[in-house]
Amino acid sequence: MTLGSAASGAAPGRLTDHEARQRLEHERESRLTQLQAIEAAGVGQQASDDLLASQRASTRSVLKEIDAAFERLAAGTYGSCQGCGRAIPAERLEILPYTRHCVGCRSSAG
Repeated sequence: MTLGSAASGAAPGRLTDHEARQRLEHERESRLTQLQAIEAAGVGQQASDDLLASQRASTRSVLKEIDAAFERLAAGTYGSCQGCGRAIPAERLEILPYTRHCVGCRSSAG
């Protein structure tokens, strides 16, 4: 997916660079807040160590995906499926802005 410039607006069904960046920044902030809450919940907790560790690892993994999406945005490859190379629909990017795959490729990957 080629993203339109923020100044010229996006073509129908596409996100502008600015919109993509905003969505990614919002996701990053949400995940950082979530990680802080997990860390705070873990203070003095031993009964749920496995659950907290799993939540912490999952949140950190999503943060890495978000960072990778920022790299793709800078490289001009954001919005292109890494499986088939086709454009990822804007609707999918609005819901999951750090995704690397279209629904079809993600479904077939497992």
